[in-house]
Amino acid sequence: MTGKRRQVGYEHAGGDYLRNRQLKRGAAGWVLLAGLGVSYVISGDFAGWNYGLAQGGWGGLLLATALMAAMYTCMVFGLAEMASALPVAGAGYGFARRALGPLGGFATGTAILIEYSIAPAAIAVFIGGYVESLGLFGLTNGWPVYLACFVVFIGIHIYGVGEALRLMFAITAVAVVALVAFAVGMIPEFSVAKLFDIAPGTGLGASHFLPHGYAGVLASLVYGIWFFLAVEGVPLAAEEARDPRRDMPRGIIAAISVLLVFAATILLLAPGGAGSSAIAGADNPLPAAVRAAAGGDSALAEVVNYVGLAGLVASFFSIVYASSRQLFALSRAGYLPRWLSVTGTRKTPYLALIVPGCIGFALATATGDGALLINIAVFGATVSYVLLNLSHIVLRFREPALGRPYRTPGGVVTTTIALVLALAAVVATFFVDEVAAGITAAIFLAALAYFWFHSRHHLVANAPEEEFAAVEAAESELT
Repeated sequence: MTGKRRQVGYEHAGGDYLRNRQLKRGAAGWVLLAGLGVSYVISGDFAGWNYGLAQGGWGGLLLATALMAAMYTCMVFGLAEMASALPVAGAGYGFARRALGPLGGFATGTAILIEYSIAPAAIAVFIGGYVESLGLFGLTNGWPVYLACFVVFIGIHIYGVGEALRLMFAITAVAVVALVAFAVGMIPEFSVAKLFDIAPGTGLGASHFLPHGYAGVLASLVYGIWFFLAVEGVPLAAEEARDPRRDMPRGIIAAISVLLVFAATILLLAPGGAGSSAIAGADNPLPAAVRAAAGGDSALAEVVNYVGLAGLVASFFSIVYASSRQLFALSRAGYLPRWLSVTGTRKTPYLALIVPGCIGFALATATGDGALLINIAVFGATVSYVLLNLSHIVLRFREPALGRPYRTPGGVVTTTIALVLALAAVVATFFVDEVAAGITAAIFLAALAYFWFHSRHHLVANAPEEEFAAVEAAESELT
């Protein structure tokens, strides 16, 4: 037995244990997986990214977005390879478990779980902002909207994954139509001068292009991420895909390709049509951009506002799914309390849906601050990105013979680029909001303490991710 396996204690669960923790197989092909990837992220086109204009101006946000686009693209290629080689519901946690051992796997899974538990709360706040701006139901407080989001959409997920994914795909398609309508309507209003209407400050390197200087670029990284945040969750559907070894790479690469086009379109046309200063602090920047460009309400603003809700709902809906699958995998393997991974008669992990949903609703209601919640979610995300890219590099060197139906273009050079940029993004989270990053770091460390003192002694030997590790350990002993 290797030293790595001696560091943990394994328990063999009976046959009923895994039978009560099964997901529905064959629910998604590569097109649905690509739609899932776009759905995770599309709310970031409707809200959140624009706060980067206040931090770095248009030039600063442009550079930050370009850097984060490079990071995500390089990382996605690495994830496509690992997902094809290790198609399990644990996804990022499973990849890191294989490469970095139980502690590295749990750290990665915890960081992803922080991201996916907090992001729905942020999106719920943005949904509330859109609903209030429309004057729907006479609401002046967002909490009823937050409650409706969590109750209705978690209920749909509990009903069945196939139905949920198809509905999610349809909602995402509606949101895409809204983005196209927005782009077409804003083209006639575009002016280069509007991009640079934030007055330069006094920081180092300040100019009309970088009104807050070089520091503004670093501060904007957190918001450039919002155009792509959570696309890495596609591999979490591995155990519910039809042919994960083939469909996972196709689905996640198609998703990032679409998202790159959306990011470039929105970043250019929204501030270019309305003025960067007009939308820098808006909770609903696309309708605000249309109104600023038109000088008041317009039919397009109403359409984008109403249909824009579909984009926010799509991401909320899909990230709730991702959160449940990450929690399910960690629980099934014994890293978190095992009762969280029990599935119902329709093969959905209902407790792994309900528990994070309650946490998300409480956070949205208590804070009502989408920007703060974004910063917390991004901190978890960036930590996981460092570990995910490191996992790809380690697996390439340590297990060159591992079956890889898809191989990353550029190999470890590609994921090394992503690793360096992810480290810069981690630094940026502290630069933008020290309190949010500090609180999240404390939660992260508390989770690691739970693993070290408790769960590492009670892992489930026959959970899929642990079986992968056991096979690898046995092969190592033979060689």
